Amino acid sequence: MSISINNKPALLLVDIQDGLDELAYYGEERNNPQAEEKARDLLEYWRKRGFPVFHIKHNSTNPNSPLAKGKKGNNIKEIVKPLPEEILMEKEVNSAFIGTPLQKVLLDHKIEKLVIAGLTTDHCVSSTVRMAANLGFSCFVISDATACFNKTNAEGSQFSADLVHKICLACLEGEFAKVLKAQEILDHLETINN
Repeated sequence: MSISINNKPALLLVDIQDGLDELAYYGEERNNPQAEEKARDLLEYWRKRGFPVFHIKHNSTNPNSPLAKGKKGNNIKEIVKPLPEEILMEKEVNSAFIGTPLQKVLLDHKIEKLVIAGLTTDHCVSSTVRMAANLGFSCFVISDATACFNKTNAEGSQFSADLVHKICLACLEGEFAKVLKAQEILDHLETINN
């Protein structure tokens, strides 16, 4: 898949919410501490250009989750807080396409290319990217504007957050998406839009 992006690609910011700061709930470590800042850089560029922006918010059905509706952790982080005119879609599962009108809205606006950033790489970002690709959208995942937590498997082996992140991106690359850094996609968009 080439880096060719045009026709005002949509930016999907997935689950950049306060509750994901609660390391004790999700794991001992998280990679890419600058992911939210990179997501903000993308958002500022999209706003400046008038490109479409979609904010995705996870409402966990687990009452103990920091992302449960009604809890402070459910709020989208201030650094990427939606403007009133920007679309906010709320979901209860991993994929942003399940239980939301996201696919219909994208098709109605003839949006074919999606630039995806957010949290976490191995859950809602990956699920959204895979489903988007299966639905026929061209996806670009921003590696330094995504992040995840460390994992322990059923046998008790532990895997660092950075390793989990890199493996998840490697599994998406080529088949489901093109993986880029934030500056790479901004440089490309600046080249084709000037």
